[in-house]
Amino acid sequence: MGRAGDWVIAAGVAASLLIAGLSGQDSAPGQLAPLGYALLVAGGLALVARRRAPVAVLAVTGVCALGYQAAGFDVPVVAYLFAVYAAMRAGHRVVTVVASVLMLAVLPLAILLSPHELPMGAVFTQSRDVLEVAWLIAAGAAGEALRQAERRADEAERTREETARRRANEERLHIARELHDSLTHQISVIKVQAEAAVHVARKRGEEVPEAVLAIREAGREAARELRATLEALRDDDRSPPHGLAEVPDLVRRAQANGLDARLTIEGDGDVPAAVGRTAYRIVQESLTNVVRHAAAATASVRIDHRPGALAIRIDDDGTATPDTTPEPGVGLLGMRERVTALGGRLSAAPRGEGGFTVEAELPVERVP
Repeated sequence: MGRAGDWVIAAGVAASLLIAGLSGQDSAPGQLAPLGYALLVAGGLALVARRRAPVAVLAVTGVCALGYQAAGFDVPVVAYLFAVYAAMRAGHRVVTVVASVLMLAVLPLAILLSPHELPMGAVFTQSRDVLEVAWLIAAGAAGEALRQAERRADEAERTREETARRRANEERLHIARELHDSLTHQISVIKVQAEAAVHVARKRGEEVPEAVLAIREAGREAARELRATLEALRDDDRSPPHGLAEVPDLVRRAQANGLDARLTIEGDGDVPAAVGRTAYRIVQESLTNVVRHAAAATASVRIDHRPGALAIRIDDDGTATPDTTPEPGVGLLGMRERVTALGGRLSAAPRGEGGFTVEAELPVERVP
């Protein structure tokens, strides 16, 4: 229901209260009648804002109800019941209960202040008539029931989306593995044929064509790339997944390849397995890019255990400059997808002083 519907309901309630007040105008003192009518209409029209400000509407309708009762209008507090429903539906249970208890306690006092001279028994009878406890409980229960139903519907929708996303990721991983295995086989064949051609040519004392040598080197490089990718794709139960504990091994392997790599770990603490795997892949991909493409001499890896998050930063002194715009490769896209799936953030850009920086922050709470 939109804003027009809210106005229709508010106007309808205001008209109903005004009609009820006019029907009993003979019992209302003349000097207080305008005030009473104004409070009846104001209490009904206040309901137009019940979705945006349910607590404020609860207070306004309650004050208006007490006001027109004190002015001598024996009219049920219908607007207040609508406000109770709206506040409970919005989740303000404690405020609604406290306000309703106060309303039940103060309503007899408002009736006592009215111009009518009523015995104490009649005061409580009129109080019960204008605000039935059963109606009050029913309004609150209806609001709470609808709130729970909406919450369950939202959870069901979110669960369906998560299930669909997980199945899509599983299917994508399956396709990637199948494609990887097929490419590995084909490139292996090319590599073997090129190696054989080079061997035969040299055995015969013939000059090896440059094209054949280029094919052989390309095959070797492609095979190395695919093996590294296969290791990442096949992190399953048969091969325990890598995590933070294996990051020092990555740094040592980078050092063995001639890179002056340093590792700094600040703080400690357990992190979810998914966070550990993602942190490992970020460091692995970053160091791989540094060794193969950055022409860097040094690199630093910093892992910082922060409250509620794990921060990773990798810096190198390679050839990248702020003027260059690196094209995002498959490795960077994969890192970004992993980080985004965990609700984290990733930045990768050239440094002002030269080189490249990869920064990631991964939440360590509420990780699926």
